[in-house]
Amino acid sequence: MASTEAQNRWRRKNRFVKRQLNVMTRKLVHDGLSDLADDFALRGKGEAVAFAVFVAKALQQQADFNAEAARLLDLFAEAYRRDRDLFAD
Repeated sequence: MASTEAQNRWRRKNRFVKRQLNVMTRKLVHDGLSDLADDFALRGKGEAVAFAVFVAKALQQQADFNAEAARLLDLFAEAYRRDRDLFAD
């Protein structure tokens, strides 16, 4: 873990563009992020989170004018709600 001084320096430098997100989550989610990072040549789990958000937002935008994207988005949302306990908690 970084020293308090190093953390404060990072926060001062990035205060307008970044916020640190420390999330306690299941191993399944960490493993999934690692897999995303490996599969798409990302720089780690942090970038995998950003990529996942990017993909979800892109799918939402496509769903506005593409029926197949809307159908997929609905299927994914329904499946997540059904299996939420596997991923969140």
